[in-house]
Amino acid sequence: MKFSANNVAFGRHETFHLRFAWLSKGFSALQKDQTLFENPDKATVTLGVGKNMVSAIRYWLRATQLIDVKTDEPTEIGNYIFDTKKGVDPFLEDQGTLWLIHWLLATNTELSTTIAWFFNKYHKTNFDQNELRAALSNFLQDEVKSTKRPAGSTLKNDVSVITRLYAKTQGISVAEDALDSPLSELGLMSEHGKSSYISTFESRDDLPYQILGFAILQLMAERETKIVPIEELIHSAEDFVSPGSVFRLSESSFMLKLEELVRQNPNHFQLREETAGLRQLFLLEPLTDLKLLKAYYAEDTTKVEAAA
Repeated sequence: MKFSANNVAFGRHETFHLRFAWLSKGFSALQKDQTLFENPDKATVTLGVGKNMVSAIRYWLRATQLIDVKTDEPTEIGNYIFDTKKGVDPFLEDQGTLWLIHWLLATNTELSTTIAWFFNKYHKTNFDQNELRAALSNFLQDEVKSTKRPAGSTLKNDVSVITRLYAKTQGISVAEDALDSPLSELGLMSEHGKSSYISTFESRDDLPYQILGFAILQLMAERETKIVPIEELIHSAEDFVSPGSVFRLSESSFMLKLEELVRQNPNHFQLREETAGLRQLFLLEPLTDLKLLKAYYAEDTTKVEAAA
């Protein structure tokens, strides 16, 4: 969740953006056979794709933090969402799950560095792929050690994958639509003419306040604090990610969702305005991100305490 000059990764996706069903299919297959990805030939048969796509599926499962990057074992959040027997949304049918997956991906600065950079460091709303690649290259020159910088061709592929990941492809058939990424449903980026794109800060009415709360709790835990300035939740600070930037939320919409989070959970959160107009969010009593998430999926949105 914090950018580091030493811990970065590029091009691990084998040029394939995330496809519909890949997370569900890959997670389910891995639950049945923990060594699946250790045998590429076996994995191609099980998953029904080529070897490069097998590597891509493994990468996206890791980048979205659904499986451990070293052991491939399911993470706690991975099991909670995708477990084939007890998972709350194994087929990505809930819009809130897509927002959650996006957060987990766009805050993984170590494994999906380019995506994290785009949502936390790049704030231009209109751009084309060349502009995006040039800005990314400049960022790497300034912030990443020379030994960790990828080749230009890798940057080009990363930029191409981002646009395919988040922007719906125009003028394609129904069959080809299945090749789009599930994250393109979030409307975080749109194609505007040939090779031009728009990514604006908006209200994001379909983003549940509980998912925003999950993100805030994760950030607080990462920063080891129970108090955080609102400004640092809206905009990235000190190389940390920020929920407002990742979700591309307008400031007014961010505040409305934050106020709803506080209103529904008064024992846990409090907004205060200190001297000199500094607004801060306080975590009053311990609350885990997973417990808040369980309240969302249980549709008990007013009583976190009811979620086991």
